[in-house]
Amino acid sequence: MASHDQSYRAGETKGRAEEKTGEMMDTARDKAEATKDQAGSHLSDKAEAAKHKASEAAEATKEKASEMSRSAHETTEAGKERTAGVLHGTGEKIKGMAEGTKESVKHAFGMADPGDEADPDRRAD
Repeated sequence: MASHDQSYRAGETKGRAEEKTGEMMDTARDKAEATKDQAGSHLSDKAEAAKHKASEAAEATKEKASEMSRSAHETTEAGKERTAGVLHGTGEKIKGMAEGTKESVKHAFGMADPGDEADPDRRAD
């Protein structure tokens, strides 16, 4: 009977070993799944941080472009004002020269007013 008893115990030991192996496999599978979830969460956090950083960079670029646009507009306006001043001054000079030329021509042809004959180079201001 010893052999029957030994066979029974061997089968029982084998069954416990298989059960223990199954439990260990389940535990390992659970740990692997938890690690996978944790890694996925970590990657998701990293992706979210990268997305946020990209959004901040885009906003900073937009603000810089707006600032440059305002600066260009102000420079253009200042240039327009300077150009208007130069053109006005040039127009006044040409007007004065034309007036002087008119007076010179009048004197040359004897058409000048009697009081203007004293100074043919006088310009009207």
